[in-house]
Amino acid sequence: MQIALVKENLPRLTRAIRLLPGDHAEDAAVILADELSGITAMVADKFTNNRTAEGIQKAVNLTVGCVSLGLEHLLAVDSDELALDILVDNGAEAAFQAGFRQLKELSQMPEDSLIGEYDSDPVYAQRRLRDLFFELCLTDAAQNWDGPVRFAAQLKQRQEVQAIVRLANWLRRHNTEGPIKDADLNAEGVIALAIIFAVEGKGKIVARTGQKEFERFVKAVRKAKPDYEAGWEALVAAVPEQHHPVLLNRIDLYRRSCTVLQSIPTRKAMKTLFAELENYAGSELDADYD
Repeated sequence: MQIALVKENLPRLTRAIRLLPGDHAEDAAVILADELSGITAMVADKFTNNRTAEGIQKAVNLTVGCVSLGLEHLLAVDSDELALDILVDNGAEAAFQAGFRQLKELSQMPEDSLIGEYDSDPVYAQRRLRDLFFELCLTDAAQNWDGPVRFAAQLKQRQEVQAIVRLANWLRRHNTEGPIKDADLNAEGVIALAIIFAVEGKGKIVARTGQKEFERFVKAVRKAKPDYEAGWEALVAAVPEQHHPVLLNRIDLYRRSCTVLQSIPTRKAMKTLFAELENYAGSELDADYD
C-alpha cells in the first residue's frame, strides 16, 4: 500500500507572511497586520457580520483569500519572496483591490448563453459578485487552497460563453430584416438560425425567424439545391474575424449533425421540420402561425 503525498498549497498571503521574520523592512509585520485588520473590518461590515464571532471569522477568511488572489494576479513569477515585497512596498490594500477587481470582472461575464433582463439588473449583479467572493475567497489561512485554479477555470469557461454571446449580438445587430433589440437572448439559437439559413446562399443574415419564412426557406432550398458550403463561406466572410472561431466551430458541428439541414432534401413534413428547428433556435423563433 502506497502512502499518498499531499503537496502543501497554502494561500499566498500565508506563505508570504511566513517570510516576515527574515524581512529587513522595519515594522513591516506591524504595518501589514494593521492593514489586514482594516480590510477585515471592512469585509465584516459589508459582507458578513461584525457583531458576531462567526461573521468576523468569515471576514478574516475572505480577506486571506482575496488578498492571496490579488497577489497571484500581481506576481510576474511564482515567488513568495516577491509576494512579500508587493505587500511591503504596495500594501495589503492594493493586493486586496487587485483580487476584488478580478472577481468583479469575472462576475460581469455571462455564465450562460441564455441571457435575460435580470443579467443587467444592478441588484442581481451585486449578488453575483458576492457569491463569487464567497465561492472563491473563503479560505482558512492554515489550509490548502485552490482558489486561483478555480478562478482560472471559471474565467476560461466564461470567456468561451462571452465569445458565443458576442457573436450572437453581432448577428442580431446585422439581421437582414433589421436589428433585434430584445433583452432576452438565446445566443446558441441565434447562431443556429444564421448558420441554417445561410445555406440558401443569398447572403442574408437571419437571427430571428418565424414559421412562414422557414417554410419559404425550405421550399427554396429543396428547389434550388444550393451548395451549403458556399453559403457558409459567404456567412463567414460577412462576420468580423474575431468571431470566426465560434462561428467555424458551430458550422462544423451543424455540418455533421444538424437534423434540420439533413432533413431538408428529404420528404419530411414541414411541421416536423419546424419542430426540429425549435430544438436549435428555441426562443429566437417568432410564432407567426401554427
